[in-house]
Amino acid sequence: MTTQVSPVPAAEAEVVDKDFPVTPVPAYARKSFFSLAIVLLGFTIFTPTMLAGAALGTAFTFGDLLLVILAGSAILGAYVAVLGWIGARTGLTTVVMARYSLGTSGSKLASILLGGTQIGWYGVIIGTIGELTAQAFDWESSAAKAAIMIATSVLMCVTACYGYRGMYWVSVVSTPLILLLAVWVVSRSLDEVGGWSGLVDAQPSTSMTLAVAITTVVGTFVSAGTQAPNWTRFGRTGREAVLASLIGFLIGNGLMIFFGAIGAITFGEGDFVLVLYELGLVGWGVVLLFGNLWKSNADTAYAFGVAGAELFRKPSKTPFVVGGSIIGTVLALVGVQDHLVDYLVLLGIFIPPLGGVIIGDYLARWRAGMPEGHPLPAVDGRNLAAYAVASLLAWLSDHYEVGIPPLVGIVVAVALALVIGWMRTRETVAV
Repeated sequence: MTTQVSPVPAAEAEVVDKDFPVTPVPAYARKSFFSLAIVLLGFTIFTPTMLAGAALGTAFTFGDLLLVILAGSAILGAYVAVLGWIGARTGLTTVVMARYSLGTSGSKLASILLGGTQIGWYGVIIGTIGELTAQAFDWESSAAKAAIMIATSVLMCVTACYGYRGMYWVSVVSTPLILLLAVWVVSRSLDEVGGWSGLVDAQPSTSMTLAVAITTVVGTFVSAGTQAPNWTRFGRTGREAVLASLIGFLIGNGLMIFFGAIGAITFGEGDFVLVLYELGLVGWGVVLLFGNLWKSNADTAYAFGVAGAELFRKPSKTPFVVGGSIIGTVLALVGVQDHLVDYLVLLGIFIPPLGGVIIGDYLARWRAGMPEGHPLPAVDGRNLAAYAVASLLAWLSDHYEVGIPPLVGIVVAVALALVIGWMRTRETVAV
């Protein structure tokens, strides 16, 4: 593995955070493949993803549903795998890598965009916990919901402050239990609908275009997936990072969408927690809810913590984890979770081009190594323009329902960044 060094000021190089939020992860701190895979799988085994699956399950026949999930998951998985590979190669977070592509000040766009969207996701998860717990115990009081949201937010915030190690141990305990429970509920769901044949024969009750459906699948985790290097930078090799990314974002995320779709078809519910409630298993529903979302939201808090550390050039993520958790909790209290699908579509349009620019620029200019002390501009206008063009074309793709917006954004951004990077290489050689 090539060691590549980030252009960080000397003050940032001081190790005050064992998760190295603004400096490369050193060789001694790298983790095993199992550790990396379980963290990423635990990240994507995520209850709100089933809500997106529910919207798909009622809008397509079973065959078309499988095609949508496979197409969306393939796009997401391939995109995240490449970013994950870069993360392991460089040892850097996504927002720090953006300094090379967008400039030392231009990278603030990445920090604000990625950190901000993760705070939004954090609010969605906290709000989901409050609403579903209240449903489980028939609580009507707004104060009771708010108390649950605040208490769970504190727990998740503390876990994120412990960093990679804390998230690993939560994943080890919760992920296998959640998967076993989910598979068992699928079995019960099939009994309700008359087996696989009944599921295949079910007819759509709503409508959705293919492009919107695939964008929804990609949007479920494209913001988090763009930040996969936050975790894959702990990988020992690029190959291990790629495999771990595929396990989490291709398999894990795809399964959760599929499970949610089955819940919608058989019980009229897209969330397995509510399916468990329908089966009279309130206790198991609450266990699933907290075990699942605790880990996922700790990852989310960690992501906006490292984004904040880069944004303000601080060597510790902890103050930004705490601050972002407070903002996310406030968003939950005002009902941000009620706008999930629209939020996912927006993420699927504007986040992928950012990762695409980083991928294209890295392949064109930095694959051989990021040299220490390499001069970087404050703002890289050409790559920022590439991001803007790719985002615009992705938005037009969504607006006019032509093509698949996330794929358009990624492909255009990668292509433009590659061309720009190659042009720079030729200019350097000419000089």
